[in-house]
Amino acid sequence: MSGQLKDWGILVEDQAEASQIHNKGFYGVPQTGGSLKLDLIEAIYLVECERLEVLSDGDNKTASDLLRLAHRTSEGFEVLYLVYRELRQRGYVVKLGQHPLDFRVFPRGGSPNKTPSKWWVAAISERSTFDLGKLMDDLDRTTEVRKKLLLAIVDEESDVTYYEVRRVHPKGKLGAVDLTAKANGIMMADRVIVPDKDEATALHGGHYFGKPIGSTLQLSLIEAAFLLEIGGLKLKDAKTNREVTLFALKKRARAVQPDFNLRFDAFKDMKAKGLVVKTGFKYGSHFRAYEGDPGKQHARYLVHAVPKGYTAMWPEVSRAVRLAHGVKKEILLGRVAEKEVEYVNLSRYRP
Repeated sequence: MSGQLKDWGILVEDQAEASQIHNKGFYGVPQTGGSLKLDLIEAIYLVECERLEVLSDGDNKTASDLLRLAHRTSEGFEVLYLVYRELRQRGYVVKLGQHPLDFRVFPRGGSPNKTPSKWWVAAISERSTFDLGKLMDDLDRTTEVRKKLLLAIVDEESDVTYYEVRRVHPKGKLGAVDLTAKANGIMMADRVIVPDKDEATALHGGHYFGKPIGSTLQLSLIEAAFLLEIGGLKLKDAKTNREVTLFALKKRARAVQPDFNLRFDAFKDMKAKGLVVKTGFKYGSHFRAYEGDPGKQHARYLVHAVPKGYTAMWPEVSRAVRLAHGVKKEILLGRVAEKEVEYVNLSRYRP
Protein backbone atom coordinates (compact mmCIF):
# COMPACT_ATOMS: atom_id res chain seq x y z
CA MET A 1 0.00 0.00 0.00
CA SER A 2 1.32 3.42 -0.93
CA GLY A 3 1.43 6.71 0.90
CA GLN A 4 2.75 10.12 -0.10
CA LEU A 5 5.25 11.94 2.10
CA LYS A 6 3.98 15.37 3.12
CA ASP A 7 5.43 18.07 5.38
CA TRP A 8 3.24 16.92 8.27
CA GLY A 9 3.38 13.14 7.72
CA ILE A 10 2.10 10.61 5.21
CA LEU A 11 -1.17 10.55 3.29
CA VAL A 12 -2.69 7.30 2.02
CA GLU A 13 -5.10 8.47 -0.66
CA ASP A 14 -6.61 5.18 -1.87
CA GLN A 15 -9.80 4.69 0.16
CA ALA A 16 -9.66 0.89 0.22
CA GLU A 17 -6.03 0.83 1.31
CA ALA A 18 -6.62 3.58 3.85
CA SER A 19 -9.53 1.68 5.34
CA GLN A 20 -7.55 -1.54 5.55
CA ILE A 21 -4.60 0.12 7.33
CA HIS A 22 -6.84 1.94 9.78
CA ASN A 23 -9.09 -1.00 10.59
CA LYS A 24 -6.19 -3.37 11.29
CA GLY A 25 -4.40 -1.63 14.16
CA PHE A 26 -6.19 1.75 14.14
CA TYR A 27 -3.27 3.54 12.52
CA GLY A 28 -3.70 7.14 11.43
CA VAL A 29 -6.68 9.48 11.33
CA PRO A 30 -9.35 9.04 8.60
CA GLN A 31 -9.84 12.17 6.50
CA THR A 32 -12.81 13.58 4.62
CA GLY A 33 -13.09 11.73 1.33
CA GLY A 34 -11.74 8.42 2.67
CA SER A 35 -7.98 9.08 2.75
CA LEU A 36 -5.83 8.40 5.81
CA LYS A 37 -3.37 10.72 7.56
CA LEU A 38 -0.47 8.92 9.25
CA ASP A 39 2.04 10.32 11.71
CA LEU A 40 5.65 9.78 10.69
CA ILE A 41 6.20 7.37 13.58
CA GLU A 42 3.26 5.21 12.43
CA ALA A 43 4.49 5.23 8.86
CA ILE A 44 8.01 4.14 9.81
CA TYR A 45 6.61 1.18 11.73
CA LEU A 46 4.31 0.18 8.87
CA VAL A 47 7.20 0.42 6.38
CA GLU A 48 9.33 -1.74 8.68
CA CYS A 49 6.48 -4.29 8.83
CA GLU A 50 6.24 -4.19 5.01
CA ARG A 51 2.63 -3.03 5.12
CA LEU A 52 3.32 0.36 3.56
CA GLU A 53 5.61 2.02 1.05
CA VAL A 54 6.21 5.76 1.27
CA LEU A 55 6.82 7.75 -1.90
CA SER A 56 8.33 11.21 -2.27
CA ASP A 57 8.76 12.68 -5.75
CA GLY A 58 8.57 9.16 -7.13
CA ASP A 59 11.27 7.79 -4.82
CA ASN A 60 10.52 4.92 -2.48
CA LYS A 61 11.64 5.87 1.06
CA THR A 62 12.99 3.14 3.34
CA ALA A 63 12.41 3.01 7.09
CA SER A 64 15.98 4.24 7.57
CA ASP A 65 15.32 7.21 5.26
CA LEU A 66 12.27 8.15 7.28
CA LEU A 67 14.12 7.73 10.58
CA ARG A 68 16.82 10.13 9.44
CA LEU A 69 14.15 12.59 8.34
CA ALA A 70 12.39 12.33 11.67
CA HIS A 71 15.65 12.81 13.59
CA ARG A 72 16.28 16.07 11.75
CA THR A 73 12.93 17.45 12.85
CA SER A 74 12.51 15.85 16.29
CA GLU A 75 15.37 15.54 18.80
CA GLY A 76 15.44 12.12 20.44
CA PHE A 77 13.00 10.62 17.94
CA GLU A 78 14.84 7.29 17.98
CA VAL A 79 13.92 6.80 21.65
CA LEU A 80 10.28 7.58 20.89
CA TYR A 81 10.26 5.14 18.01
CA LEU A 82 11.81 2.30 20.00
CA VAL A 83 9.09 2.60 22.65
CA TYR A 84 6.32 2.93 20.05
CA ARG A 85 7.64 -0.10 18.17
CA GLU A 86 7.94 -2.20 21.35
CA LEU A 87 4.39 -1.43 22.48
CA ARG A 88 2.97 -2.11 19.03
CA GLN A 89 4.77 -5.44 18.91
CA ARG A 90 3.16 -6.30 22.25
CA GLY A 91 -0.23 -5.89 20.59
CA TYR A 92 -1.26 -2.46 21.89
CA VAL A 93 -2.87 0.38 19.98
CA VAL A 94 -0.60 3.39 20.51
CA LYS A 95 -1.32 7.04 19.75
CA LEU A 96 0.82 10.11 20.20
CA GLY A 97 0.04 11.91 23.45
CA GLN A 98 -0.04 15.48 24.58
CA HIS A 99 3.13 17.19 25.80
CA PRO A 100 4.90 16.44 28.09
CA LEU A 101 3.82 12.79 27.79
CA ASP A 102 4.54 10.91 24.59
CA PHE A 103 1.92 8.21 24.04
CA ARG A 104 -1.58 7.10 24.90
CA VAL A 105 -1.79 3.32 25.08
CA PHE A 106 -5.10 1.50 24.82
CA PRO A 107 -5.87 -1.89 26.41
CA ARG A 108 -5.71 -4.95 24.17
CA GLY A 109 -8.94 -5.14 22.21
CA GLY A 110 -9.58 -1.43 22.73
CA SER A 111 -9.58 1.36 20.18
CA PRO A 112 -9.54 5.17 20.06
CA ASN A 113 -12.94 6.89 20.26
CA LYS A 114 -14.45 3.74 21.81
CA THR A 115 -12.17 2.72 24.68
CA PRO A 116 -10.41 4.95 27.23
CA SER A 117 -6.63 4.75 27.08
CA LYS A 118 -5.04 2.57 29.78
CA TRP A 119 -1.70 4.36 30.22
CA TRP A 120 -0.01 7.61 29.44
CA VAL A 121 3.57 6.78 28.57
CA ALA A 122 6.78 8.81 28.76
CA ALA A 123 9.64 7.55 26.55
CA ILE A 124 12.97 8.24 28.28
CA SER A 125 16.63 7.51 27.56
CA GLU A 126 18.59 5.86 30.38
CA ARG A 127 21.16 8.66 29.95
CA SER A 128 18.64 11.38 30.78
CA THR A 129 18.25 12.89 34.23
CA PHE A 130 15.68 11.54 36.66
CA ASP A 131 13.80 14.65 37.83
CA LEU A 132 11.41 13.85 40.67
CA GLY A 133 9.64 17.22 40.48
CA LYS A 134 8.80 16.79 36.80
CA LEU A 135 7.80 13.19 37.41
CA MET A 136 5.32 14.22 40.11
CA ASP A 137 3.88 16.92 37.84
CA ASP A 138 3.34 14.29 35.13
CA LEU A 139 1.83 11.96 37.70
CA ASP A 140 -0.63 14.65 38.79
CA ARG A 141 -1.72 15.18 35.18
CA THR A 142 -2.40 11.51 34.64
CA THR A 143 -4.17 11.12 37.98
CA GLU A 144 -6.50 14.03 37.18
CA VAL A 145 -7.79 12.16 34.12
CA ARG A 146 -7.76 8.76 35.86
CA LYS A 147 -4.90 7.28 33.86
CA LYS A 148 -1.84 5.34 34.94
CA LEU A 149 1.62 6.79 34.32
CA LEU A 150 4.08 4.40 32.70
CA LEU A 151 7.74 5.26 32.18
CA ALA A 152 9.46 3.50 29.29
CA ILE A 153 13.23 3.65 29.81
CA VAL A 154 15.36 2.82 26.76
CA ASP A 155 18.86 1.57 27.54
CA GLU A 156 21.94 1.77 25.33
CA GLU A 157 21.14 -1.63 23.77
CA SER A 158 17.68 -0.35 22.79
CA ASP A 159 15.86 -2.58 25.26
CA VAL A 160 12.87 -1.04 27.03
CA THR A 161 12.19 -1.30 30.77
CA TYR A 162 8.84 -0.11 32.12
CA TYR A 163 8.11 1.47 35.47
CA GLU A 164 4.66 2.19 36.84
CA VAL A 165 4.52 5.32 38.99
CA ARG A 166 2.01 6.04 41.76
CA ARG A 167 1.61 8.14 44.85
CA VAL A 168 1.54 6.19 48.09
CA HIS A 169 0.03 7.15 51.44
CA PRO A 170 1.74 4.78 53.89
CA LYS A 171 -0.07 4.07 57.13
CA GLY A 172 0.85 1.95 60.14
CA LYS A 173 -1.05 0.54 63.09
CA LEU A 174 0.70 2.28 65.99
CA GLY A 175 -0.89 4.94 68.16
CA ALA A 176 0.77 7.88 69.87
CA VAL A 177 3.97 7.41 71.86
CA ASP A 178 3.38 6.96 75.61
CA LEU A 179 4.80 10.04 77.33
CA THR A 180 3.69 9.25 80.90
CA ALA A 181 7.25 8.32 81.86
CA LYS A 182 10.33 10.09 80.47
CA ALA A 183 13.33 7.85 79.82
CA ASN A 184 16.90 8.86 80.65
CA GLY A 185 19.51 8.51 77.95
CA ILE A 186 23.29 8.83 77.75
CA MET A 187 24.75 10.52 74.67
CA MET A 188 27.67 8.59 73.17
CA ALA A 189 29.62 9.43 70.01
CA ASP A 190 26.98 8.48 67.41
CA ARG A 191 24.18 6.82 69.38
CA VAL A 192 22.29 7.02 72.67
CA ILE A 193 22.08 4.40 75.42
CA VAL A 194 19.13 3.99 77.79
CA PRO A 195 20.64 2.06 80.73
CA ASP A 196 17.56 1.58 82.91
CA LYS A 197 15.96 -1.77 82.10
CA ASP A 198 12.37 -0.70 82.76
CA GLU A 199 12.72 2.48 80.72
CA ALA A 200 14.38 0.53 77.91
CA THR A 201 11.57 -2.03 77.94
CA ALA A 202 8.93 0.71 77.81
CA LEU A 203 10.53 2.42 74.79
CA HIS A 204 11.16 -0.76 72.83
CA GLY A 205 7.95 -2.50 73.79
CA GLY A 206 5.66 0.32 72.72
CA HIS A 207 6.98 1.71 69.44
CA TYR A 208 9.96 -0.60 68.97
CA PHE A 209 12.48 2.19 69.40
CA GLY A 210 16.13 1.17 69.38
CA LYS A 211 17.74 -2.22 69.75
CA PRO A 212 18.12 -4.08 73.07
CA ILE A 213 21.78 -4.82 73.85
CA GLY A 214 21.86 -6.84 77.07
CA SER A 215 19.80 -4.96 79.64
CA THR A 216 20.26 -1.59 77.89
CA LEU A 217 18.64 -0.07 74.82
CA GLN A 218 20.64 1.58 72.05
CA LEU A 219 18.88 4.38 70.16
CA SER A 220 19.96 5.89 66.88
CA LEU A 221 20.53 9.64 66.81
CA ILE A 222 17.37 10.11 64.79
CA GLU A 223 15.28 8.14 67.29
CA ALA A 224 16.81 10.06 70.20
CA ALA A 225 16.10 13.40 68.51
CA PHE A 226 12.48 12.37 67.92
CA LEU A 227 11.97 11.31 71.54
CA LEU A 228 13.73 14.42 72.81
CA GLU A 229 11.52 16.65 70.65
CA ILE A 230 8.24 15.10 71.87
CA GLY A 231 9.34 15.05 75.52
CA GLY A 232 9.87 11.31 75.87
CA LEU A 233 13.59 11.45 76.66
CA LYS A 234 15.98 13.32 78.90
CA LEU A 235 19.54 13.24 77.61
CA LYS A 236 22.96 13.74 79.20
CA ASP A 237 26.44 13.69 77.69
CA ALA A 238 28.47 10.58 78.58
CA LYS A 239 31.68 12.58 79.10
CA THR A 240 30.47 15.70 80.90
CA ASN A 241 27.18 14.48 82.38
CA ARG A 242 25.66 17.76 81.21
CA GLU A 243 22.20 17.90 79.72
CA VAL A 244 22.08 17.65 75.93
CA THR A 245 19.45 19.84 74.28
CA LEU A 246 17.66 19.04 71.05
CA PHE A 247 19.62 21.82 69.34
CA ALA A 248 22.94 20.34 70.50
CA LEU A 249 21.91 16.82 69.50
CA LYS A 250 20.92 17.91 65.99
CA LYS A 251 24.18 19.83 65.62
CA ARG A 252 26.20 16.75 66.57
CA ALA A 253 24.08 14.56 64.30
CA ARG A 254 24.62 16.86 61.30
CA ALA A 255 28.37 16.65 61.89
CA VAL A 256 28.33 12.90 61.30
CA GLN A 257 25.36 12.85 58.89
CA PRO A 258 25.05 16.07 56.85
CA ASP A 259 21.54 15.25 55.58
CA PHE A 260 20.25 14.57 59.10
CA ASN A 261 17.55 17.26 58.99
CA LEU A 262 16.13 15.81 55.77
CA ARG A 263 16.00 12.30 57.19
CA PHE A 264 14.62 13.55 60.49
CA ASP A 265 11.67 15.27 58.79
CA ALA A 266 10.85 12.07 56.90
CA PHE A 267 11.20 9.99 60.08
CA LYS A 268 8.78 12.25 61.99
CA ASP A 269 6.25 12.10 59.18
CA MET A 270 6.32 8.30 59.09
CA LYS A 271 6.00 8.08 62.87
CA ALA A 272 2.97 10.40 62.69
CA LYS A 273 1.47 7.90 60.23
CA GLY A 274 1.79 5.08 62.75
CA LEU A 275 4.73 3.28 61.15
CA VAL A 276 7.63 1.50 62.82
CA VAL A 277 10.72 3.08 61.27
CA LYS A 278 14.16 1.46 61.26
CA THR A 279 17.39 2.06 59.37
CA GLY A 280 17.45 0.83 55.78
CA PHE A 281 21.25 0.76 55.56
CA LYS A 282 21.52 -2.95 54.75
CA TYR A 283 19.12 -2.39 51.82
CA GLY A 284 20.86 0.72 50.50
CA SER A 285 18.10 3.12 51.60
CA HIS A 286 17.54 5.53 54.48
CA PHE A 287 14.74 3.63 56.20
CA ARG A 288 12.70 0.49 56.25
CA ALA A 289 9.14 0.94 57.46
CA TYR A 290 6.80 -1.59 59.06
CA GLU A 291 3.04 -1.33 59.38
CA GLY A 292 3.12 -3.26 62.67
CA ASP A 293 5.29 -5.41 64.92
CA PRO A 294 8.70 -6.01 63.24
CA GLY A 295 8.92 -9.32 65.05
CA LYS A 296 5.82 -10.64 63.31
CA GLN A 297 6.00 -9.13 59.84
CA HIS A 298 8.47 -7.94 57.25
CA ALA A 299 8.99 -4.29 56.40
CA ARG A 300 6.65 -3.26 53.61
CA TYR A 301 8.58 -0.20 52.47
CA LEU A 302 12.13 0.92 51.82
CA VAL A 303 12.10 4.71 52.07
CA HIS A 304 14.64 7.15 50.71
CA ALA A 305 14.24 10.75 51.89
CA VAL A 306 14.98 13.28 49.16
CA PRO A 307 14.81 17.09 48.89
CA LYS A 308 12.18 18.92 46.87
CA GLY A 309 14.46 19.49 43.86
CA TYR A 310 15.84 15.95 43.79
CA THR A 311 17.50 14.70 40.61
CA ALA A 312 19.53 11.58 39.88
CA MET A 313 20.65 9.38 37.01
CA TRP A 314 18.38 6.59 35.87
CA PRO A 315 20.82 3.75 36.64
CA GLU A 316 20.67 4.79 40.32
CA VAL A 317 16.88 4.64 40.29
CA SER A 318 16.90 1.31 38.47
CA ARG A 319 19.27 -0.13 41.07
CA ALA A 320 17.03 0.95 43.95
CA VAL A 321 13.88 -0.45 42.34
CA ARG A 322 15.57 -3.73 41.48
CA LEU A 323 16.93 -4.16 45.03
CA ALA A 324 13.53 -3.45 46.61
CA HIS A 325 11.86 -5.91 44.26
CA GLY A 326 14.49 -8.52 45.08
CA VAL A 327 13.69 -8.35 48.81
CA LYS A 328 9.92 -8.13 48.21
CA LYS A 329 9.47 -4.54 49.39
CA GLU A 330 8.17 -1.33 47.87
CA ILE A 331 10.65 1.47 47.26
CA LEU A 332 9.32 4.90 48.20
CA LEU A 333 10.93 8.24 47.45
CA GLY A 334 9.85 10.55 50.25
CA ARG A 335 10.05 14.10 48.93
CA VAL A 336 10.44 16.39 51.92
CA ALA A 337 8.77 19.77 51.43
CA GLU A 338 8.19 22.57 53.92
CA LYS A 339 4.80 21.34 55.15
CA GLU A 340 4.57 17.69 54.13
CA VAL A 341 6.33 14.61 52.85
CA GLU A 342 5.07 13.16 49.57
CA TYR A 343 5.73 9.50 48.79
CA VAL A 344 6.16 8.13 45.28
CA ASN A 345 6.58 4.50 44.32
CA LEU A 346 8.27 3.20 41.18
CA SER A 347 7.85 -0.47 40.38
CA ARG A 348 8.90 -2.65 37.47
CA TYR A 349 6.01 -3.36 35.15
CA ARG A 350 5.47 -5.68 32.22
CA PRO A 351 2.76 -4.38 29.89
